[in-house]
Amino acid sequence: MRLVFAGTPEVAVPALDALLASDRHEVVAVVTRPDAISGRGRKLVASPVAQRAEAAGIEVLKPAKPSDPEFLARLTELAPDCCPVVAYGALIRPGALEIPKHGWVNLHFSLLPAWRGAAPVQHAVLAGDEVTGASTFLIEQGLDSGPVFGILTEEIRPTDTSGELLGRLAQAGSRLLVATMDGIADGALQAVPQPTEGITVAPKINVEDARIEWAHPALRVDRLVRGCAPAPGAWTTFRGERLKLSGPVKLLTDSAELPPGELAVVGKNSVRVGTGSHEIELGEVQPQGKKPMRAADWARGVRIEPGELLGL
Repeated sequence: MRLVFAGTPEVAVPALDALLASDRHEVVAVVTRPDAISGRGRKLVASPVAQRAEAAGIEVLKPAKPSDPEFLARLTELAPDCCPVVAYGALIRPGALEIPKHGWVNLHFSLLPAWRGAAPVQHAVLAGDEVTGASTFLIEQGLDSGPVFGILTEEIRPTDTSGELLGRLAQAGSRLLVATMDGIADGALQAVPQPTEGITVAPKINVEDARIEWAHPALRVDRLVRGCAPAPGAWTTFRGERLKLSGPVKLLTDSAELPPGELAVVGKNSVRVGTGSHEIELGEVQPQGKKPMRAADWARGVRIEPGELLGL
């Protein structure tokens, strides 16, 4: 089939690479979000998908909105059979949905209808799910509600961060997306409506959502830290400044002496914090305006006083 691929962040690049490597399909163009300001130099930078497409010599389209008349005209000229989508980041309206013969097919990183929305992997970790996966489905006007072509499953490991889990899903999902394109091309694959039960929603996690409440149980704190890594990053405050927990914590189920939020340095390498249940041991932390560092190194630098609290 002739394909126009839509995607923006790094997580979409494996799927684009897999489609480019397929000998059954031709990627004739890529649709991505417009260049965005990034880095300390505050310069406009093309998306990872745009950079990969340009390196491969493929036409790149960057409409402000996929409903822009100029974009719709060019998409019509390209005459794609199908538009595979991975984390594009903009709503596809009916005018664009109707152009490809086989529609727009999205690779979504959950087992639909669970975790529809912008942050399915983060919410799966936050909820303590043991299994997640990826789904390919036909885009319609509802939020990730279209009929499903195929799925794969992936175990969520006890120490997984969202970034680690998403990395595995991006690789496995790229193969699922190619298989879906193959099945559509052969006429052998039919999309099946999603169940009406088991629907959960996964809105974007913002910075305030990532703030740690030390009165919560240790398991919930652990899930928040892992679920918000690498972005937006779980955080608390120390002496009036923000302190990000940039690495997973360790649950200390045999220790519950510290009150919620209280810090203690144990030996040379262990920095512990009390929660609503058991204590946790900090991994890496990132003080405001500084690079991530081991919690023990940070504690030596700030000279924690007895009884000092996080989160005031």
